Amino acid sequence: MSQSRLLRERRFGPFFLVQFTGAFNDNAFKQAIIIFFAMTLTAAQAEHVALEASALFIAPYFLFSATAGQLAEKYDKATVIRATKILEILLMIFGGVAFYFGSIPLLLTLLALLGLQATFFGPAKYAILPQVLSEGELVGGNALVETGTYVAILVGNIAGAEVVAQFGTVWVSVMLVACASLGYVAARAVPSVPSTVPDLKIGWNVFAETWRTIQFTRETRSVWLSILGISWFWLYGALFLSELPTFVREVIGGQTNVVTLCIVFFSLGVGTGSLLCERLSRGHIELGLVPLGSIGLSVFGIDLFFASEWHRAAGTSLPWSVVLTDGHHIRILVDLALVGLFGGFYSVPLYALVQHRSDPSKRSRIIAGNNIINSVFIVCAALLAAVCRGYFGLSVPQVFLVGAILNALVAVYIYTLLPEFLLRFLAWLLVNTMYRLRATGLEKIPDEGAALVVCNHVSFVDSLIVGAMCHRPIRFVMYYRIYQSPVLGWIFRMAKAIPIAGKKEDPALMDRAFAEVEKCLAEGELVGIFPEGMITYTGEINAFRPGMERILAASPVPVVPMALRGLWGSFFSRRGGPAMSRTPRRFWSKIELEVGDVVPAAEASAARMEADVRRMRGEWK
Repeated sequence: MSQSRLLRERRFGPFFLVQFTGAFNDNAFKQAIIIFFAMTLTAAQAEHVALEASALFIAPYFLFSATAGQLAEKYDKATVIRATKILEILLMIFGGVAFYFGSIPLLLTLLALLGLQATFFGPAKYAILPQVLSEGELVGGNALVETGTYVAILVGNIAGAEVVAQFGTVWVSVMLVACASLGYVAARAVPSVPSTVPDLKIGWNVFAETWRTIQFTRETRSVWLSILGISWFWLYGALFLSELPTFVREVIGGQTNVVTLCIVFFSLGVGTGSLLCERLSRGHIELGLVPLGSIGLSVFGIDLFFASEWHRAAGTSLPWSVVLTDGHHIRILVDLALVGLFGGFYSVPLYALVQHRSDPSKRSRIIAGNNIINSVFIVCAALLAAVCRGYFGLSVPQVFLVGAILNALVAVYIYTLLPEFLLRFLAWLLVNTMYRLRATGLEKIPDEGAALVVCNHVSFVDSLIVGAMCHRPIRFVMYYRIYQSPVLGWIFRMAKAIPIAGKKEDPALMDRAFAEVEKCLAEGELVGIFPEGMITYTGEINAFRPGMERILAASPVPVVPMALRGLWGSFFSRRGGPAMSRTPRRFWSKIELEVGDVVPAAEASAARMEADVRRMRGEWK
């Protein structure tokens, strides 16, 4: 289903409007306060109070995210969302009063309370998605949320500044109350979802619960590393956005509205990248886009340095219309847009993975933990910028360069710890450059629990193609000589493939392989085998060997039959001679993967599975 159709459905459309209006109000109110301070205080006072405002808004995320996660776990998330919108309306009304009397202490207090309101909205916001969307819709749903959030941030900042500057505080108050009220009307239409832990006892010690919540995020390795990845993106983005005003003044030499122009390009980039995720991932959680995103973040961050480091326009005051007509400035704007676009590729799959792989009974608290860690990284972005600028005396372009290099180092570190990301990227790259892959029946692959995947063996990249289309990691068993091949062997070793040899070649290795398969299945993993025992030399399916029956005798798990079509004759097949010995002649050729009905272990003989795979493959090799 197209992601845009979700906006017309009650299970998602009202929720989208709720989060859009919330993000708009957060940023419009904050920006209106900053402009109000600039109009009523000296420059030094305004700058000091603006820093206080930012700190007050983010402080509740540190202190109360754990409590927010518990409430979203214990109660219907739709009820929590409605309660936060009522609080938002009240805060916006009092905001109007504070603007009327020009009370800076009251405005700052209300901003802190608005941060508290956003803190309690956050866990319910992200934890509700896996309860109302299917796995195949999670990427599209998160893409829309990310796009909507960045557009709302952009429009909110512009509206908050322009309305208070042009029409005064009365009209900005009217706008904020109206937007909050619209959000509450939308919240009334958000469908109720069952509580995940209705008997949860709320812990009110915020420090103890914060530590406990962070520990929840560490229970699943892939979830923890994904949260670190998301938090790093927040740091990287905050580093860029916080330095934009100085960048525009010192490098571009633009007026204040050029800062807005830069934010427009960055936000549109994030939105475009987020929306493209659903199309590029074919509706499932494609972790291969994460390394692609991290590569783009560094490449275009570095290019932004080269585009701007030796360009100085201080003292000028260019309007946005002039900036858009200069080729040098356009390169800078395009770099900002591409940083945002690849940021969308990077963040959307990570959010979807955290939602999908988190324990449903702890999901809200894990997302609360994600919010806490995000906040820590945002503060670290400010500290990094301060150290780079104040202690080392770096220019803003040099700060961007530091961020891009650090991003590359962080990416290498994370992918070393969790090679699944890099493997999915390599598989995604292979599938989308060499082939046009059509897959059917993927929904038949079990979402959890052990299963044995069996498939015909046509080429050296069969395991990569099957693994790229499966939403769960698969431990493949493969002939040890392929496992040790110089071209692809390092990929198979990184994927933790299980090497196996024939009984006459190396009986000890064969026994170790069967023992490892039994262990993997006992731990609830997917194991993939090619029961023919060899890559075909003729394009025809060879007889299935009895090894799979030995596996099922020790571990009676369901069997998932698969059939590959169209790979015979490709660069990685043995048609016309040894594989990978000829110049590739086929690019973007059509291939297919069909997943058949799951077969119980008791019925899954080698002969039965061979017949099923032959039938599914048909005549197309």
